[in-house]
Amino acid sequence: MITSVLVANRGEIARRVFRTCRALGIATVAVHSDPDVDAPHVREADAAVRLPGATAAETYLRGELLVKAALAAGADAVHPGYGFLSESAEFARAVLDAGLVWIGPPPESIAAMGSKTAAKRLMAEAGVPVLAVPAEPTEADLPLLVKAAAGGGGRGMRIVRRLADLPGELAAARAEAERAFGDQEVFCEPYLPDGRHVEVQLLADGHGTIWAVGDRDCSLQRRHQKVVEEAPAPGLSETLRAELHRAAVAAARAIGYRGAGTAEFLLGPDGRCWFLEMNTRLQVEHPVTECVTGLDLVAWQLRIAEGAALPPEPPATRGHAIEARLYAEDAEQDWQPRTGTLHRLEVPGVTAEFETGSTETGLRLDSGVGDGTEIGPHYDPMLAKLIAWAPTRAEAARLLAAALDRARIHGPGSNRALLTAALRHPAFLAGELHTGFLTAHDLGGGRPDLPLAALVAALAGAGGGPFPPGWRNLPSQPQQRTFRAEDGTEHLVRYRLDRSGLHVEGFPDLQLLERSPESVALRVAGVTRRWRLARYGDRLYLDGPTGAVTLTELPLLPAPVATHAPGALLAPMPGTVTRTAAEPGQRVTAGQPLLWLEAMKMEHRISAPADGVLAELRVAVGQQVEPGTLLAVVES
Repeated sequence: MITSVLVANRGEIARRVFRTCRALGIATVAVHSDPDVDAPHVREADAAVRLPGATAAETYLRGELLVKAALAAGADAVHPGYGFLSESAEFARAVLDAGLVWIGPPPESIAAMGSKTAAKRLMAEAGVPVLAVPAEPTEADLPLLVKAAAGGGGRGMRIVRRLADLPGELAAARAEAERAFGDQEVFCEPYLPDGRHVEVQLLADGHGTIWAVGDRDCSLQRRHQKVVEEAPAPGLSETLRAELHRAAVAAARAIGYRGAGTAEFLLGPDGRCWFLEMNTRLQVEHPVTECVTGLDLVAWQLRIAEGAALPPEPPATRGHAIEARLYAEDAEQDWQPRTGTLHRLEVPGVTAEFETGSTETGLRLDSGVGDGTEIGPHYDPMLAKLIAWAPTRAEAARLLAAALDRARIHGPGSNRALLTAALRHPAFLAGELHTGFLTAHDLGGGRPDLPLAALVAALAGAGGGPFPPGWRNLPSQPQQRTFRAEDGTEHLVRYRLDRSGLHVEGFPDLQLLERSPESVALRVAGVTRRWRLARYGDRLYLDGPTGAVTLTELPLLPAPVATHAPGALLAPMPGTVTRTAAEPGQRVTAGQPLLWLEAMKMEHRISAPADGVLAELRVAVGQQVEPGTLLAVVES
């Protein structure tokens, strides 16, 4: 029997595994890098071991340090979570060689699926349909998708629409794959922008039983990384569903699989399906399967590692579950990640953390962060996964969108607005899903009323008392306060409050009902509306009928700001320079890539703003930069 488990991971998945371990009476051991020393997963574990360093390469990707930590803490088993070394056959062997229990598939199974190119050959031999591209692709094979053979999570992927671009994109993908996975191998497959990403959850024991535990649709993606997942996959015929399940079981049987895993497929617009890859680990989106089956997949991972047998058949699926991934990122700026302090993450109505769907309808929150967590540049920017389940898909989507609306997320900007817009979009509700959904549809509707939000912020003020700043016993000049919204727009509020009431320029039909630093109630055009506010320094977070709004109060006399020459390119985020593609003195064209920054597991291209000459290149490969750092100057 397993008595103590070290989770060789961090954040949300470490907390998820710890929850099940506690329920089963198993002790827990966390590992942490230096930035994670006060992370929630560290505080919740029975014991914690420091991995000196800040980056993943120094810490969570050091297999020898993880094994040493397990032995030092007295753990007798290792759970790899997802990401990092979860699909490393070498790490699995090291764990077993140390006399520890590996809570995952056999190393041989991991190795068989470790290279996507080798896995495709193996699946083709097992009769599983696979996508293939000729060794010498032509224009007829375009567009192509370049992928890292050892990769995942969108790393090392490139879309190629012109054959002339293929050599450069192959080189870029190889470089990124080497940095991310230590393996330069890449390959090409047809890119189907209208395809669907559907996967089958697998559980296999050591006694010959393999379950296809339902299926999931994961088509809503950005940067080839999933943001909305649901179970079961909507709109599949029973024939196609059965075909996918048979192919997934055949894939698992072909490699002697054991434990939890996922077979991923691409569905074409014509209904045909192809095997993409097999993830030999627990998936990020596993909660939706738990919510519609009532299973605890982590508990079954532990039982199978102890030698238990599965029942002959998996439980039936009931209802529908949808998961939305909350990321600290700006969806309107090419999903650039955001850093800073997460002051508050609160979702009203959550049934229970990590709930497995024991009730007909509910909300579940899986998160690796808490109030006060610092969101840094070293790791994935996911804040939390919010999951809703209900008897029907439409009810689950409505419940999830409403929960996102009510959530209080105070800190770095998030993709919350994009998620709610997607969940309410008619095409999503109709089940018209494909991997290009987020870029194919206008999801910018429902903009918050920023002038009204600025007025609310001004009325709330910074202090207490029955009256807002600017109250006068006699008529006087209007008071002025200015706020900057996250989109860069500035909003001047001019108001006067006297015995006759509140007078606001631009708002003729308005009445102030209640006011405090934490809440404001107004009657606007005969309708009473309420806002909740929170202030951290000069930043105000408003939650209410105008939507979630973040404002920065500007001083009466603006502080001097640093100026840069026209054509200056500044770092939009903290990160590391990974590549440069031009030299000072070189002529460049608008949109031409000049350099790349890596931050939060993603590469971000910095391009020339206009035609001209690269006058200065201020950074070098490997250099770490902070937001606002001058990177380069392009002169017209």
